[in-house]
Amino acid sequence: MTATDPSLTALAQGWCALSLLHGRIETHIERALQTGHGLSVREYSLLDVLSRQHDGEGGHLQMKQVADAVVLSQSATTRLVTRLEDRGLLERYLCPTDRRGIYTNVTEAGLALLEEARPTNDAALREALDEAAGNPELVPLVRVVESLHAPAPA
Repeated sequence: MTATDPSLTALAQGWCALSLLHGRIETHIERALQTGHGLSVREYSLLDVLSRQHDGEGGHLQMKQVADAVVLSQSATTRLVTRLEDRGLLERYLCPTDRRGIYTNVTEAGLALLEEARPTNDAALREALDEAAGNPELVPLVRVVESLHAPAPA
């Protein structure tokens, strides 16, 4: 079955194509990150999300917000945080204004690994999109991904 299988509705065809593109991209990036840096896509995503926190108002994410950002359940996110904490890439601490809250920060080692892995992630994403662009079913989705966050024409 392909994304353009006539037995699928137009909506189902679009979802099938999107799922196919996502799977191909994630697999390609996973392989590159694992090989080059010993990181999974989820670990990279978590480090990336947490590295964008700041000390200003609302600058630190609660675990639910982190889970939403990395598209995992809260329990899976907690397990992922624990694994990265055990590797010395993350550290947890109590919220200074609410002792019930626990925040997570990326350590210096985590930031260094993230910076080292970022070009690998970006190159693997580019490669996966270029490869997907060879499939006519995926071309419109590749164009949409490429247009996201692109600077607006002057």
